[in-house]
Amino acid sequence: MEHRPLGRTGLSVSALSLGTMTFGEQNTEDEGFAQMDLALERGIDLFDAAELYPIPPRAETAGRTETIIGNWLADRGARNKIVLATKVVGRSQNTWYRADKRPARLIAKDVAEAVEGSLRRLRTDRIDLYQVHWPDRIVSGFGSNPTVFKVPEVAEDETPIGETLQALDKLVQAGKVLHIGVSNESAWGVMTWLAAAEAGHGPRISSIQNAYSLVNRSFETNLAEACLREGVSLLAYSALAQGYLTGKYRNGALPEGARKTLFNRLQRYEGPGATATIDSYVVLAEEAGMVPAQMAMAFALSRPFMASVIVGATSTDQLNTVIDAAEITLSPDLLDAIDTIQRANANPCP
Repeated sequence: MEHRPLGRTGLSVSALSLGTMTFGEQNTEDEGFAQMDLALERGIDLFDAAELYPIPPRAETAGRTETIIGNWLADRGARNKIVLATKVVGRSQNTWYRADKRPARLIAKDVAEAVEGSLRRLRTDRIDLYQVHWPDRIVSGFGSNPTVFKVPEVAEDETPIGETLQALDKLVQAGKVLHIGVSNESAWGVMTWLAAAEAGHGPRISSIQNAYSLVNRSFETNLAEACLREGVSLLAYSALAQGYLTGKYRNGALPEGARKTLFNRLQRYEGPGATATIDSYVVLAEEAGMVPAQMAMAFALSRPFMASVIVGATSTDQLNTVIDAAEITLSPDLLDAIDTIQRANANPCP
């Protein structure tokens, strides 16, 4: 497994990382253990979680994913074998994340409470990469990079980025967090975080975790240049468009146990132009003699701004198939064909 630099931290991480948001909902603890065992065996050393997980978010399950990871770390004695990443929720009206049942914000009190909960559930004394799951400010659309921009309202109690950075800095100074990152951020957000660090409010962000796939290359518009020049690494989620780019939902199919079948939460991948564009990529892969999921993963891995592509699976067979993509190099002709589809059907699933 290839390893790549994580920002300017001096750390290197596996080009594929393990996403865990199914642990505790679609996957049992035993199944989560099996996935983590396989990932480590195959060279994956970056595991990504969140206090919110599993998905879909519910009061009854919040934190369960971290608990499963913590149990595995303790059982396998594997803490020093992985780079452990998790996240604090951004602005949320959900009241189950904080002990006093307030809507969550990125204020110092909430950040401190969140990290203590994650450390306890993960059964560790440190988090290698602590990420802001989404901004405190209200944005035009989730993911912060819409294709159609709508001016968002400004919340009266918006937490300044510099204030959140100071809260994170205290965790770094205490040794509870080693490095920090953001997620679902915009180019303005990234540069504002970096400016706050330059002004002395805390450490630089090392990474950004945003959606990136064949049907959502919005990261390339402004974020790619900013992150390349500033040494902020992309950790891409949804490289398979939550399963759509595998072809399993073609022609309206609803496979048993699949996320859409269970939860019907995949509207991000069902907007105007999405179905035809996804079909174009699946057909392109098949014509090239490739497994569609592997072409999608190999494409994401080929990007110069990519540090690691997060792999999400519900079975070890799925996980093995996707990990195999790390050994695939797409031909120049295939990359050109992918770009042709992109130019004609740009980013239908931002």
